[in-house]
Amino acid sequence: MSKIARWLVWFAAAGALAAAAASALDAAVKLPAIISDHMVLQQGAPVRIWGTADPGEAVRVDFQGQTVSTKAAENGKWSAWLQPLAAAGPLEMTIAASNTISIKDVLAGEVWVGSGQSNMEFPLVNAVNHDEEIAHADFPLIHLFHVKKMVADQPADDVVGTWQVCSPETIRTFSAVEYFFGRELYHHLHVPMGLIESDWGGTPAQSWTSQPVLESDPALKFVLDDWAKVVAGYPAAKEGYDQRLETWNQAVAAAKAEGKTPPNRPGAPQGPGHPNTPAGLYNGMIAPLTPYAVRGVIWYQGESNANEAHAYRYRRLFRTMIEDWRARWGEADMPFLFVQLANFKANPYWPVLRESQTETLSLRNTGMALAIDIGDSGDVHPKNKQDVGHRLALAARHVVYHEPVEYSGPMYRQATAEAGQIRVWFSHADGLQAKGGGAITGFTIAGADGNFVPAEARLDGNTVVVSSAQVANPAAVRYAWADDPVCNLINQAGLPANPFRSDEPHFQ
Repeated sequence: MSKIARWLVWFAAAGALAAAAASALDAAVKLPAIISDHMVLQQGAPVRIWGTADPGEAVRVDFQGQTVSTKAAENGKWSAWLQPLAAAGPLEMTIAASNTISIKDVLAGEVWVGSGQSNMEFPLVNAVNHDEEIAHADFPLIHLFHVKKMVADQPADDVVGTWQVCSPETIRTFSAVEYFFGRELYHHLHVPMGLIESDWGGTPAQSWTSQPVLESDPALKFVLDDWAKVVAGYPAAKEGYDQRLETWNQAVAAAKAEGKTPPNRPGAPQGPGHPNTPAGLYNGMIAPLTPYAVRGVIWYQGESNANEAHAYRYRRLFRTMIEDWRARWGEADMPFLFVQLANFKANPYWPVLRESQTETLSLRNTGMALAIDIGDSGDVHPKNKQDVGHRLALAARHVVYHEPVEYSGPMYRQATAEAGQIRVWFSHADGLQAKGGGAITGFTIAGADGNFVPAEARLDGNTVVVSSAQVANPAAVRYAWADDPVCNLINQAGLPANPFRSDEPHFQ
């Protein structure tokens, strides 16, 4: 054999070895980002562990005394189910195939997803008393997973993120609401907590709902129709934006040369890839999480749907989104707790959006944290997230963990006319009172003409009697029916009464 021939044989053999090595590397078992060091697994429920490997490859999972074996399917995907786990940790999980992965500092406890828009995204570093809160956020048994923002056209297989141990260094940019919620549950339940944050400021509920569900519900056709118009108009909108951007760049350069403050950058138009894309955030930031066992969801969103087109229809949209998530997680009654919009000087559609949120309580295993008394009239992002997290935790303790605690403020039941006045009946009404003492504020009353005027309100046991000298024969009553109402009715737990109107359909 010539020298050249021997070189050719050597190169062929080397290439074959390299190809085999590359194939073996590709075949190595791989895991999604959420199955990694410091993860928290849901106690008391079957837990799925999943990933990819070479088609037909045997995979073994060892954890908490269990050994589960499975094989990768033809597409390389595999999953293994662990029997319900007891709260424990830190432990180690081993996943073995052609390679072996050891996952360290694994906890079993309670896992919650926090999602929504900017008030859920609002970081601890911006909350009231943040320096002290951060300094004391040393909880080795509370672990955090922050999903990186992503819009996707189709349901993604994975998210970007890592589990971190809760500490003053890791908590600063994590959701303040979810942290306060999780911390309170940790203190009451005495088990490890896993908090998964997946949110994006300024986004509507339709972005978090799957495409098949939006397409299959005729009542939600308006969502897709509206977006089709946005996409159709995008080329012209983009052209106009590019021109404004060029003008802005010139203005910035001129401002810098003159030592002046540069103008604000113009906002980009909505279009393909925008976070408001229907189903776009569900695909990119929720779908990849749905195989992961969780206890439930906390949700703070609605501001971006509080407009003329969506505020009333939000009750259908929000309900559909919750049922969609429950179906995707395979948990028909998965707990879903949400925050009602806080008081804020916004627009006349905020009360209707709050009403739509209240209507959603007709779904099983839901709970609503009221915030009508802890907002900021001039800031859509109130900094008091401690009370929001506390009220969500109260809802979880009652609805999910069945503790005998009061978790809701007074909720409207019915109104009855009584000789020139209206008596209003509530649930969650033990110890009705005015916050801080004094007269009850926030009620208005109207006759058959529908002209609402401020009303006097007095307590009579667990009811409120409402009247006005201007309305001889009252027909309807409202409470806190404004974007930024002045209202002070609470129960003995100090929780605020829910805004309502008796002149429209309402939750019973």
